[in-house]
Formats: sequence, C-alpha cells, structure tokens
Amino acid sequence: MGIWQRFKLIFRSKANKALDRAEDPRETLDYSYEKQLDLLAKVRRGVADVATSRKRVELQITQLNQQSTKLTEQAQKALSVGREDLAREALTRKSALTNQINDLQVQHDQLVAEEEKLTLASQRLQAKVEAFRTKKETIKATYTAAEAQTRINEAFSGISDEMSDVGQAIARAEDKTAQMQARAGAIDELIASGALDDASSLNAGDDIARELEALSSQSDVDRELAAMKAAAGGELPAAEQPLAIDAEVDEVIEPVQQITEQPVAEPVERGESSSS
Repeated sequence: MGIWQRFKLIFRSKANKALDRAEDPRETLDYSYEKQLDLLAKVRRGVADVATSRKRVELQITQLNQQSTKLTEQAQKALSVGREDLAREALTRKSALTNQINDLQVQHDQLVAEEEKLTLASQRLQAKVEAFRTKKETIKATYTAAEAQTRINEAFSGISDEMSDVGQAIARAEDKTAQMQARAGAIDELIASGALDDASSLNAGDDIARELEALSSQSDVDRELAAMKAAAGGELPAAEQPLAIDAEVDEVIEPVQQITEQPVAEPVERGESSSS
C-alpha cells in the first residue's frame, strides 16, 4: 500500500469517527422524515396535476359532443330544405369531431388510470410516512432516555468518588476522636491511681501553704506587739503562748512545704518503682 493510499485510509477513518461523534440520531431521523414529507408533497402535487388534466380533457370532450350534436341538427335542417351539400359538410365536420372525441377519450382513460395509480401511491406513501414518524418519535424518546440515564450514571459516579473521600475523612476523624478519648481515659486512670498528681490538688496545696505562712507572719506581728507593750508597761512579754502557737504552725507548715517543693515527676518515678 502506497503512502497516498494509507493517507486516504487514515483520513477516512478519522473523518468517520469525527462524524460519528458529531452525529445526533435524532437530527438524522428528523431530516429523513422531512425528506419523506417532501416526497409525499410531490406525489400529491402529481395527483393534483393529473386530476386537473383529466378535468380539462373531460371539458373538451363535453364541448366536442355539444358541437357534434349541433352539426347533426344542422345536417338535418339542410336536408329538410334540400341542401344536401350543406348536410354533407356538416356530417363531415361531425366525423372529424368524433375522431377528436375518441382521441380525447383515450387520453381521458389514461389520465384516469394514472390518477388512480398516483392516488394509491400517495396513500401508501402517507401510511409509510406516518409509520416512520411514529417509529422516529419512539427512537428519539428512547435515545433521550438513554442519554439522560447515562448522564445520571456519570453524575452518580462522580458523587460516589466524592462520598468515598468524605467517608475516608470521617473515618480519620473517628480514629483521632477514639485516640483522644483513650488518652483522656488513661490520664484519668493515672490520676486516680496516684501515679500522676492532679494540678488542681497542687494548686490547693499552694493555697494552704500561703494561708499558713500568712498565719505565721501574723503570729510574729502579735508577738512583737506584745513585747512592745510589755516594755512600755514594765511587764515581761507573754512569750509562752506565741511560742506554742508558732510550734503548732511550724508542725503544719513543714509537711506542706515538703509537698510543694517536690518536683511533679518524682511521684511518677515512685509509682513506677512501686509497681515494678
């Protein structure tokens, strides 16, 4: 196969594919239906033309018959007055008219047959056109429904892909939520077991220590004030009672300060060592 032949083959194949993609069966059916309607209109015009010709021939035959009848009457009158020559001339003309009438009658019969034939063809063609129209509309409706179904399926396919992505995102969110819940539960268990100190309880310890320190400071102020009063009045300061209070306060403050000064990580280590 030569290069030119291959080029023509490739061009035809590409052109056919392009035409197939561009062709709409509904438009093709409508065009075919219009062509059939044009053909039916031509056949009907042919029937009308033949019928017109038949009517014209019938009119001519009627006129010639009237003339023939008139010539017969004239020939009879000519004979009645003894004019045989006029009677012969009238009959000669009548004979010519008779020949014309016979020729027109033959044409009339042919036109009648042609009209009947065209009328039958027109009726058959009209029936075929009506059947084609019904089939055309059915095919168009089927094609339109199939096209709509295809578009719906394509849309559902796109939605399915999107829903798949959404489902994966939901699954990831659920996994993260479960991890956070598990982590929160583990922290609660550690706090409940004492392996991990609660920040709120530590803050509470700090508040107690501050109150005890404030109480100790107030005791020092009271003791100093009592000493000043005793010096001014010449009495010995009542130091026993403040000293007793200070001793009690120190007994309470020392354990609290030991708790607050310890690092947070040490209880976890003691918990791990105890559990081991």
